[in-house]
Amino acid sequence: MTTANKITVVRLLLIPVFVTMAAYYSKSIADGAEAVGYRIGALAVFAVASLSDAIDGYIARHFNQQTPFGQALDPVADKLLLLSGVIILSVTQWHVGLPIWFAVLVIARDVIIITGVLIIKHVAGKVEMGPLWTSKVCTFLQLSCVVWILLDFWSKEARPLGLDVLIFSAAGFTFVSGIQYILEGIRQLKESGHTHPPASPTLHG
Repeated sequence: MTTANKITVVRLLLIPVFVTMAAYYSKSIADGAEAVGYRIGALAVFAVASLSDAIDGYIARHFNQQTPFGQALDPVADKLLLLSGVIILSVTQWHVGLPIWFAVLVIARDVIIITGVLIIKHVAGKVEMGPLWTSKVCTFLQLSCVVWILLDFWSKEARPLGLDVLIFSAAGFTFVSGIQYILEGIRQLKESGHTHPPASPTLHG
């Protein structure tokens, strides 16, 4: 296994550590004895995991360590890290967190995309879906929401207006990019000729 792949695996292993730290911080708030150390730990682990994405990418490109395994695992690790942040900051009790509907929207979009890819792969034999610009903006805004909350040690009662604007912007791009992927999937199925019943055989007397 290459160094780049090992770093990607470490990033995957850091995800449950981040979730555990965030969950214990939430519990400390619920217990009335806020343990800021858990929050700092969650922030540090998330930062290291995010930084590792850039490091393994650099190593893979500049030291000829690009492998099919790494190309498949890297985006999975990135997606799981982001999803873990969105989910844990929605369902646990932080002073300022994400609304649950936001996590549901993010999860629903990803489930629909994965399901669509599997269906197209099964029916048409191949999938041709590159990242859309709206999807890239969506990922950036979702990540920004998570980072904002992890860094916001000061808001205690309500979300700042800027964070609300960021959340709704991320939600908008999440919805729009999801619709675009659905439409693109339908287009590919139509072009492959698998959205209509097969023609009935001609009967000869």
